[in-house]
Order: sequence, then structure tokens, then C-alpha cells
Amino acid sequence: MSTDACQFYYECRNCKNLLRPNSGDCCVFCSFGSVKCPRIQAQNRSCG
Repeated sequence: MSTDACQFYYECRNCKNLLRPNSGDCCVFCSFGSVKCPRIQAQNRSCG
């Protein structure tokens, strides 16, 4: 996962399908990953 930019497209190595983010998500990691991308994680940090 990139730490400094969102990845909008991802081509599956096995089936060659091109994944795009779901509506409202900034990147494929936010739509399909087990964790949101670093940019979204940083926005959601709280000091509590």
C-alpha cells in the first residue's frame, strides 16, 4: 500500500480484472483492503 498517495486502480494479478474504488471511497484500499489507506487513517486519528 502506498504511504503518500491513493491508488485509484488495481489490476488483479490472477484474473486481470481492473478494480476501481466504490462510490465515496478515495482508493481501492478503502474499498477492498482490510484497512483504509494511510491518508484516511491519518484523518480519523483522535487524541483521546
